[in-house]
Amino acid sequence: MRALGLTILLLTCLLGTAAVAQPAPPEYLVVVNVKNPASLVGRKFLGEAFLKKTTRWEDGELIRPVDQEPDAAVRRRFTEHVLKRSVTAVRAYWQQVIFAGRGVPPPELPGDRQVLEYVRRHAGAVGYVSGTADTAGLKVLTVR
Repeated sequence: MRALGLTILLLTCLLGTAAVAQPAPPEYLVVVNVKNPASLVGRKFLGEAFLKKTTRWEDGELIRPVDQEPDAAVRRRFTEHVLKRSVTAVRAYWQQVIFAGRGVPPPELPGDRQVLEYVRRHAGAVGYVSGTADTAGLKVLTVR
């Protein structure tokens, strides 16, 4: 009887550990149009694309970055990880660029669904969505 109790306890611990060991979804996914030949992108290149300091993909296609709304949690995570700045700092950067007449920021869309649709429609588009978004019909880039 005691052996049975220990076996049940051991199985419960193992099952509990297996449930905890499940990896969490990524904080964000970077998506591009399926026509884009890229599969891997450097964090520096991606950051420069979103600040429009780099304007072309390696194949010559115009980069069309798209942001989510400033208060979106996925934007905060992406901005801090890729651009190494806060959303507020990036918005201040764009205010300076606009004031100097040197450009305009990427469009800001209200959520994953709209970003995914934008990227599907534009060959050079690049966007980010939450790690649980349905990216069917798009290519998810590996960011290194």
